[in-house]
Amino acid sequence: MKFLKLIELIRPKQWIKNMFVFAAILFAGELLHFENLIKSLVAFFAFCGVSSAVYIINDITDVESDRVHKEKRFRPLASGAISVKSAQIFFVIIAVITILLSLRLNTGFQIIVASYFLINLIYSLKVKDVVLLDVFFISAGFLGRVVAGALAINVPLSSWMLLTTIFISLFLAISKRRAELSQVEAGNIEKQRKVLSQYDIVFTDQINTIAATGTIICYALYTVSEKAVKTFQTDALIYTTPFVIFGIFRYMYLLHKKNLGESPSSIVTKDIPIIITTVLWGLISIFIIYKSKGFTW
Repeated sequence: MKFLKLIELIRPKQWIKNMFVFAAILFAGELLHFENLIKSLVAFFAFCGVSSAVYIINDITDVESDRVHKEKRFRPLASGAISVKSAQIFFVIIAVITILLSLRLNTGFQIIVASYFLINLIYSLKVKDVVLLDVFFISAGFLGRVVAGALAINVPLSSWMLLTTIFISLFLAISKRRAELSQVEAGNIEKQRKVLSQYDIVFTDQINTIAATGTIICYALYTVSEKAVKTFQTDALIYTTPFVIFGIFRYMYLLHKKNLGESPSSIVTKDIPIIITTVLWGLISIFIIYKSKGFTW
């Protein structure tokens, strides 16, 4: 039972966020290159390790505030199922595994992993209570995953792809704040998450609309950018844009009409329309990109 609680502590359900690591190998047309695929997998598991280590730190530092949250109070540390000492020991084990995985890749990747940990440590200790800066730090984590994936296999990244990553990660982070505001009790705002007192529904809706718009525009511009057209020898990737638009709209619908959004990974893995949209987007993107590489289907 304790082992299962330790696994719960590192939140394997959240590892889906580390799929951003594969963006580089997908859009570089290297998905069928075995050596690079192995490197990307190592990078993925390294980020699973470092993100899990960060979750442990977050739970240790937020244990008191989690106890007054209607859902987070059931987490292993907040509920008392796991002691702080056990969590600290498990953190060391996860950290060692992450370091060993990172050493299998190049120095650039190792620097990004170390930076990711440092950024999240600063976030947990201070920045999580600073309005706006908190969501930008969360965004930096997603951007780090994409950059690390590119460094792991030594491929360049499009500027438009980087901008798309920044906007979509801001969209997810702001959506999380909006969902928290819609669910938290007024008297518990300070206890649950101090920074929420500096946000309100109207403000988060405004900046989230900007982030959603930025995501769609940057992705669309990426698909027809000179670099993308030259790399894929076609501008057909533009036809994947409707799937991105629908996915963003569906997410906003769940956020505004269903009061979801506090856990992006839950939405992505449980909402059938978003799952179908994501799968179709992925399959069509792969077909367009790898058809240009001469792969026979």
